[in-house]
Amino acid sequence: MTTLIPGADPWSHIGEGPHGALVLHGFTGNPGSMRGVAEALAAAGFHVEMPLLPGHGTVVEDMLPTRWADWAGAAEAAYLAIAGRADKVIVVGLSMGGALTLRIGADHPEVAGLVCINPATQPQAPEVVAMLQGMIDSGTEVMPAIGSDIADPDAHESAYDATPLRPLLSLVNDGLTPLAAEYPRMRQPLLLLSSPQDHVVEPAASDYLEASYGGPVERILLELSYHVATQDFDKELIFASTVAFAQRVTT
Repeated sequence: MTTLIPGADPWSHIGEGPHGALVLHGFTGNPGSMRGVAEALAAAGFHVEMPLLPGHGTVVEDMLPTRWADWAGAAEAAYLAIAGRADKVIVVGLSMGGALTLRIGADHPEVAGLVCINPATQPQAPEVVAMLQGMIDSGTEVMPAIGSDIADPDAHESAYDATPLRPLLSLVNDGLTPLAAEYPRMRQPLLLLSSPQDHVVEPAASDYLEASYGGPVERILLELSYHVATQDFDKELIFASTVAFAQRVTT
């Protein structure tokens, strides 16, 4: 078995209260980027499940054969685990974890609330899909990394140093394209935290979600942070607002 990146461990916490939270990391990342969010929710009494998604947290070669169905399946299993010991559940995700959060919300209307941090939300333009497919057809399996987009020079995300293209194409085609059709019918309260300066997921993705989402949306701008805002200058704002939202929607 490939050795885990330090801090990439999944985390399961038995809380003191009746409610729970599922916490999901992003594409090529690992639970280390979401540990602060998970610990803040645990400190507030919530049960917490934070899985390590398939292919993540080791070496990028382990991610090459994985696809959206693998990550969504792992998120679903973790949701069922937390729902089995909590009365009400919120789901929190960063980047692709935000897309998985929305997938869980679409599939489980009983979820009490959703928190999306710089989420991937939009189907990509046909020319982008064609470009990715063309790179794969030419024999390219990875491209330069998208991880650790952080404004704070003292912070670093332990994400992979390369981006696997076949999994990325699956995220777009199998994940985001069908998911976008679900937003108008969703009704759970949504806390949307977005960075105006994001070099991985365009801020327009959050605009798109806010405009098309069918339920109530509370949006907070992370003015000081880049994509991995959970490890950036606005991290305490994220922790506090997530806990406050979670307490509100589970009351």
